[in-house]
Amino acid sequence: MMLSMPKYITIEKKVGETPLSCAEAYRAEHPELTDVAMSYAGRLDPMASGKLLVLLGEECKQQEKYHELDKEYEFSVLFGIESDSLDVLGRLKTCAETGEGNQSAIPETIKSMIGSIELPYPRFSAKTVQGKPLHMWTLEGRLHEIEIPTKTSNIYSFELIKTETITRTELAKEARLKIDTIPPVTEARKALGNDFRRVDVRADWEKIAHDSSLPNEYTIVTFSCTASSGTYMRTLASMIADKIGTCGLAWHIHRAKIGLYNNATRSWTVEY
Repeated sequence: MMLSMPKYITIEKKVGETPLSCAEAYRAEHPELTDVAMSYAGRLDPMASGKLLVLLGEECKQQEKYHELDKEYEFSVLFGIESDSLDVLGRLKTCAETGEGNQSAIPETIKSMIGSIELPYPRFSAKTVQGKPLHMWTLEGRLHEIEIPTKTSNIYSFELIKTETITRTELAKEARLKIDTIPPVTEARKALGNDFRRVDVRADWEKIAHDSSLPNEYTIVTFSCTASSGTYMRTLASMIADKIGTCGLAWHIHRAKIGLYNNATRSWTVEY
């Protein structure tokens, strides 16, 4: 064990890793942590990357201290395709792509979302309802039996970074690469529907790749967003698309910062 062990570490999670596999991979590379308790403070979806705060030793008992940390993300929205998971790892549907008129509305749309906002939890999330995670209600086809809970979030800043296009063929290829970064999952309670339903999800992307009736190019818009704890970028991605009259999904999510954000000074007072 380390002579002077820190209370926490901040490590970079890769796309395809779960928070647990990321923490255990770090442990494997640091023998001094072999017998040290580790717990992560704040989840990151398998398709997301970025900073993961991991508590060490006795600090694991202090998780509540870290529950309300603000986050800064860079995330991209793919317009014209939606999924039930709100990212590339879900069952897909296509819709009318954004035209120039729709895209011109994006700056005002995200500006209108700054401040206090009520957001529904993604149906594929660990939020519990009546003792069961939402993703289990979804997989069991029982969402109609419950009311999907919402959360009040604070969006401190929301900026458009860039707009780009990608061919339909390349889009499907890149989506497949993202999906295949996850190692095979055989444990039922962690698989979210038979290895994340990847047989069906891959087939959906393959169908899009070869459907000549669909647009040859798709638009991807990248944003920077600073928000309060528990704000799902997947939900914001879907909401932006809906507000401009189309559908969309979170193509890329990267957590850039974790800490306490001072909205008055527009600066981080604590950063992990």
